[in-house]
Amino acid sequence: MANDNKFSYFFLGLGIGVAVGILFAPKSGEETRELIKEKAGEGKEYLRRRSQELKESAVEAYEKSKQAVARQKEQLAAAVEAGKAAYREKVEAAQAAPAPADDVAQGI
Repeated sequence: MANDNKFSYFFLGLGIGVAVGILFAPKSGEETRELIKEKAGEGKEYLRRRSQELKESAVEAYEKSKQAVARQKEQLAAAVEAGKAAYREKVEAAQAAPAPADDVAQGI
């Protein structure tokens, strides 16, 4: 019962608001429709420009990320090669050095 009363007040207020809006509208219906059409066109143009800007910034971000990944890949490859070279140097140095058993046998 209380909900029915709330709905009736809502619709009464809605009707009064529409009536007051129509009575006090600053422009005629034709002028208002023309204004709405003009503003919709402006909004459409704004959205078109904004979407183009977003597309360009997304492409730019994509290109920057591709470049960053390429740089990281090059750095990783250089680090792997440096590690391999260091390993080879250590192995060659170990092979060239006399074995510890030979040192002990010569000292006896």
